[in-house]
Amino acid sequence: MTVSYAVTNPRTGDVVSTYPTATAEDVENALAATSAAYRGWSKSSTVAERAALMWNVANLFIERKDELAAIVVREMGKSLVEAVEECELSAWICDYYASNAERFLADEEIEIRDGEGSACIRRSAVGSLLGIMPWNLPFYQVARFAGPNLVLGNTIILKHAPQCPESSAALAELFVDAGFPVGAYVNLYATNEQVARVSVPGPES
Repeated sequence: MTVSYAVTNPRTGDVVSTYPTATAEDVENALAATSAAYRGWSKSSTVAERAALMWNVANLFIERKDELAAIVVREMGKSLVEAVEECELSAWICDYYASNAERFLADEEIEIRDGEGSACIRRSAVGSLLGIMPWNLPFYQVARFAGPNLVLGNTIILKHAPQCPESSAALAELFVDAGFPVGAYVNLYATNEQVARVSVPGPES
């Protein structure tokens, strides 16, 4: 099995650790898990409940910022100060969407010029989403993608950059520890070829 995900010390070029890429079964399991979580958890949970979980994520980013920052330093050579700042910014993003979720997702009434009845804009989840992240801001990029979408009720399959396997695993653990159910957020060490063939379950009723 080809290994394409690895932590490589950018200063020395030494490979610190390697992670096997996903199998075809892993990909199918990820699709099934996120689809099931969308049909179950997303449909049965409220905005307030999902926002509370995202507050937990924000708090864990702060509680674990030293540990998470050390991972980023190993993976990409970012300075420790900048890595800690990225964790703090990610926490702020998660807190922002959690704090404003109910206001952002409230129905927006539309004025009807003629006739009777009512109309509104309603924002709702569409299903499972596939996120493909770059290496340069491994926590920030995920926070700004997963934060609003999980609060909305979408579920996430996250393919991070091959340089970031340790930070992507730490993020998946963080979301689980925050209370998100199995399948709400799935980390997948997929290849580009696997991603190109993936058909994420689309809008579901």
